[in-house]
Amino acid sequence: MPELNHRRRLLVLAICCSSLLVVSLDNTILNVALPSLQRDFGSSLSGLQWTIDAYLIVLASLLILSGSTADRIGRRRVFQTGLALFVAGSVLCSLAPSLGWLVGARVVQAVGGSMLTPVAMSIITNVFTDPRERARAIGAWGAVVGLSMAMGPLVGGLLVDSVGWRSIFWLNVPIGLAALALTALFVPESRAERPRRPDPAGQAYLIALLGTLTHAIIEAPGRGLGDPAVYGAAILAAASLAGFVRHALRAPEPLIDLRFFHSLPFSGATLIAVAGFAALGGFLFLNTLYLQNIRGLSALHAGLYLLPMAAMTAASSPLSGRLVGARGPRLPLQISGAAMLASCLMFAGFDAETRNVTLFAAYILFGIGFGTVNSPITNTAVSGMPRAQAGVAAAVASTSRQIGQALGVAVIGAVLAAGTSGAPGADAFVAAARPAYWILTGCAAAVLVLGTVTTGRRAARSTKRVAGLFDAGDPAPDGLHVTGASAR
Repeated sequence: MPELNHRRRLLVLAICCSSLLVVSLDNTILNVALPSLQRDFGSSLSGLQWTIDAYLIVLASLLILSGSTADRIGRRRVFQTGLALFVAGSVLCSLAPSLGWLVGARVVQAVGGSMLTPVAMSIITNVFTDPRERARAIGAWGAVVGLSMAMGPLVGGLLVDSVGWRSIFWLNVPIGLAALALTALFVPESRAERPRRPDPAGQAYLIALLGTLTHAIIEAPGRGLGDPAVYGAAILAAASLAGFVRHALRAPEPLIDLRFFHSLPFSGATLIAVAGFAALGGFLFLNTLYLQNIRGLSALHAGLYLLPMAAMTAASSPLSGRLVGARGPRLPLQISGAAMLASCLMFAGFDAETRNVTLFAAYILFGIGFGTVNSPITNTAVSGMPRAQAGVAAAVASTSRQIGQALGVAVIGAVLAAGTSGAPGADAFVAAARPAYWILTGCAAAVLVLGTVTTGRRAARSTKRVAGLFDAGDPAPDGLHVTGASAR
């Protein structure tokens, strides 16, 4: 790919960030619309979970395939295909006559979305070759997540209250079409020098694993653990995991090369992404339902209540990117874990939802924590993977996020459903939310601990050792570089 001037690189970054905006905004807005969907379709709690998790499961299952395909046939081509599918899926969502149709349309969205996030990050990684400049670009990328959170509750609440929940999907159409046109004009085509071969068996194992695991978690409270559909799904999930690992150890070019997990920072970034985004998914799911169904707020007022969290996410994301570039990932990860831990403890142990002052304080802390976690995850994960396989690198990091968010919604929803099944009402909801918040507290603690033990000098040495695991002809040793940020 030819070297681009500074202005062109910034334009490419803006175009790539627009794709992340529609993907992130879609999930944030949908959370605000959940009570409206429940009323319109007469949906159960598990039905609401599937509107979110069907999207996340498909997204997580296809991210790595999309990244490696983009490395092979062209990143710009796959990126444009993803934009077109995402826009088409959004139109279908807005026209859905039932919850089942909506879930199906969300799957179409997810197929398109899987071609956006990892491929856009791959484009950014190849355009911004200087490590510090790349860290700042990734910081801007992370700030878009904060921007989507800041916009989502307000824009979503306004649209749901004034026009209806279907309008939240219309918002994706003009943004997606504009990004599609600008990509054709300004984003250069690029491919990996030695792209990975497809791995259909590994892909099938991953889809089976995520689908059956999520099904077992979501359906267990309603059906019971003894139901064949529940324990059968759990057995299939365990078998799929075993098959995936066995296949990855034997295949010449597996979907996920398990050798990368010998790298301490890469493994740490993967686990932190799962824990951090599980906390986010569960936190948003709980609080959206609480504010509208228990406090009786409208969608717009619920969005206003969530605004402190969204605003702090938007403010802390770019600061985190700069901090990663200057000091490395350890400090922002510690800040993130500590802030989310304090927030979840306020709900789990001190009934933060009972007073507005403590509620807003907890939202502010969670916003700081989540806004700070994104940049160090991405920077550490990409720094520990081959530059020539940038699509796979970004896809693994993105997959970890989506898996975490899907599991967070599934587990927290299951805990909530189990606690409210026999005694619906406000008191039952608050009582059931307490153990759910303790689970989120554990996720936040994991971010803090892993952020401390998987970064630093020992992590840098680990990354260098992993390069020795690859053959001389493999492009990985050249790509397994340690940036100035990751080495600290």
